[in-house]
Amino acid sequence: QVQLVESGGGLVQPGGSLTLSCAASGIIFSISDMGWYRQAPGKQRELVARITSGGSTNYQDSVKGRFTISRDNAKNTVYLQMNSLKPEDTAVYYCNADSISGRSWGQGTQVTVSS
Repeated sequence: QVQLVESGGGLVQPGGSLTLSCAASGIIFSISDMGWYRQAPGKQRELVARITSGGSTNYQDSVKGRFTISRDNAKNTVYLQMNSLKPEDTAVYYCNADSISGRSWGQGTQVTVSS
């Protein structure tokens, strides 16, 4: 029974910063690839950032230089540091774990960027 518990979403002004956290259980975190996805109303879920078990990262072009994904294996937690936020970043953000037994998803957390 995999559980991904997200926190850190909320309302932020354009240009502001927000950090999302995802605490994982029920997986061998250290060998699991982790990612953050987002979905805006009427749009498909899209990859925001990904970090492999080895520490390699991928980012959607629109967030490069603004977002940073990281992981703390001792805490079984993956983070998404979001800087210079734009209104188009508004979406529900989902934590993803790609473990040996398959893919799991968090419950989603709303990020709203608005003045």
